[in-house]
Order: sequence, then structure tokens, then C-alpha cells
Amino acid sequence: MSTTFELESTLTDRYQTTVPDGVRKALKLGKRDKLRYVVQSDGKVLLTRAEEEDDQILGKFLAFLARDIEAHPEHVQGFDPGLLTRVKALVRNVDVDIDAPLSLDDE
Repeated sequence: MSTTFELESTLTDRYQTTVPDGVRKALKLGKRDKLRYVVQSDGKVLLTRAEEEDDQILGKFLAFLARDIEAHPEHVQGFDPGLLTRVKALVRNVDVDIDAPLSLDDE
């Protein structure tokens, strides 16, 4: 693979850097996107855009639940109507827009 252009950036005192505009465009990066670094045995580092992956912990937990439900279907219970009534009362005056972007404090 031939090099088509080279770019540089500088590390700050806190070991942070800005990804140069040409790299952001080449990798189609946007704010909050993740980067993947592959450190090769010869010391070279390959920088790529990290792809979204399924949450491995959540996947393992859901698989555990599925196995447990299959093995013990008698343990599955309906939702307690009293608890549902209490939850509805607690959130009665709370407005939620599930399509609204999260604030930086919530991310």
C-alpha cells in the first residue's frame, strides 16, 4: 500500500492530540467517534476508525438469561400490577423525549 499523504500532530503535556483534518476526512470521523490503534511488532501503529460493536457483557448476560429461562421456565413470573402502579405514580409528572440528544453530562 503506497502512502498518498503524510500528516503530523503534536502531543500536549497530557499526551492528547488533535486528529488532523485530513485524517478525520479519510476515516470519515465525527465527534465522539472512536479510534482503533493496532501496534505492530515493528513499532508501526495502524490507526483506523473503530466500528460499533455489540456490548459483549450485555450479550453474555442476555445469553445467560435465555439459558436460565429455557432450563427453568417455571421461574418466569408476570409483572406485579402493584409495582406497575407505583412506577407510574413515581414518573407521572416526568416528561421524557427519547429522541432528544444526551447532554455531555449524561454521555
